[in-house]
Amino acid sequence: MSHLTRANDVHKYQPISSAEHQAQERHHSIEDPAALDLDRHLESFKQSRRKRTAIILMGAVALFLFLYWAIDGSAQGLPSCDSVDLGFRCEPHVSQFWGQYSPYFSTPSEISTEIPDQCQITFAQILSRHGARDPTASKTTKYAELVDRIHSNATAYGTGYGFIKDYNYKLGADQLSVFGQQQLINSGIKYYTRYQKLTKGTTPFVRASGQERVVESALNWTQGFHDARLKDTKSDEDYPYPIVVISEDTGSNNTLDHGLCTEFESGFDSTIASSAQAIWVSIFTPSITDRLNENLPGANITNTDTIFMMDLCPFNTVADIEGFISPFCALFTEDEWHAYDYYQSLGKYYGFSWGNPLGPTQGVGFTNELIARLTNTPVDDHTSTNSTLDDSKQTFPIGGKTVLYADFSHDNDLTGIFSAMGLYNETAPLLNTTMQSVQDTNGYSASWTVPFAARAYFEKMSCVGASEEFVRILVNDRVLPLKTCGGDYLGRCTLSNFVDSLRFARDGGDWGKCFV
Repeated sequence: MSHLTRANDVHKYQPISSAEHQAQERHHSIEDPAALDLDRHLESFKQSRRKRTAIILMGAVALFLFLYWAIDGSAQGLPSCDSVDLGFRCEPHVSQFWGQYSPYFSTPSEISTEIPDQCQITFAQILSRHGARDPTASKTTKYAELVDRIHSNATAYGTGYGFIKDYNYKLGADQLSVFGQQQLINSGIKYYTRYQKLTKGTTPFVRASGQERVVESALNWTQGFHDARLKDTKSDEDYPYPIVVISEDTGSNNTLDHGLCTEFESGFDSTIASSAQAIWVSIFTPSITDRLNENLPGANITNTDTIFMMDLCPFNTVADIEGFISPFCALFTEDEWHAYDYYQSLGKYYGFSWGNPLGPTQGVGFTNELIARLTNTPVDDHTSTNSTLDDSKQTFPIGGKTVLYADFSHDNDLTGIFSAMGLYNETAPLLNTTMQSVQDTNGYSASWTVPFAARAYFEKMSCVGASEEFVRILVNDRVLPLKTCGGDYLGRCTLSNFVDSLRFARDGGDWGKCFV
């Protein structure tokens, strides 16, 4: 029997009655979307069993090579690019400046990531973005058209550009790459290892937003967690773990995927990010565009095409099983990659963070769910939460033995959630005419917050001599200072102070402005 639990079934596969199902209101419908109907999803799993077996084998080979390279230093002269502990490490001066298209890497932390002395973790929630993927359907069409136009119209290829003449565009659309699958397997291993005192005997409760790449990422993560547990305990009777899949259908309540707030989705707010990015594009791309046209005469590259050419670097890199750096990356300088990273950061900040009036409100629902889990109390929310799910102990367990949680979502949704929690409130509004470094932005950038396979850890801990539990948050291995709740030198806030600091979410954000 499948370990993908349909969201309108209770944990452990006991389906609700048809009468109960019919009583569910439309906005609380949790059937999977038509495009990703779970039955069809499972059927596609069966049909592609051979392919998936090959992928698993390739992933196993990749993992072996990762370990071999880590010990030997090289394999046929090629360094290891990805690892469980540190993430992506090839050419960091370039690969860590691809915005949300950067593969996860362990970001620097001014506060030690170690569990403080005389403290023990009592609760651990991971909120993760899916792994590296192909471009979206609309983007892959544009990239293919650009490559075809260059092949048809370029009359010459400058030094360093010759590979484009023989380049065959083969990227798909929307799906996880094999590299992206391995990222989530690695993530499951790392989570198990970090919280080993809990994970050794406790199984995480897992949810995923309904898009296929998110569901598959959750599956890959549970595989990594399971493999780590087997090595540690030689037994894992709970595997495969149930996964609650929440619909991304239009009109569905889903705290892991924005979509309900109509003013945010289609109103004035929906153009703020693109407007901010357009100004920065007009500043940083013209000189690059000129150089591309000099080396690809006849191709008539535009500033928009320049962005697409830069996109081809990360997407071709993560399309490689081992993540070896694409030749497209060498067409641009280190400074130009920094400018590109800032372009992507502008898109996230003005699209889903405080640069957008309704951006943080999109993260209110999940924030209130986290409060419920941390405090062992019912969910109190009137925004994007699904009451049918959250009122059930099977589909939203709180307290008891459930102290490990794993939720899987998208980069835009993680950005909104982080903002709703005030995690980057020390970041001043990003300038769209002058580039700012992560030092200037107090640790905020798209590559530092929401890269492929990004993960945030929400920890609750009890410490000797403390009368109250503490909360601490790590985003891609960086311990956040949590200044909004009076974080101490170890990045900890008391549980009560942390919950008090989430007043924006507890009050519903600006949800009332969603339906003007």
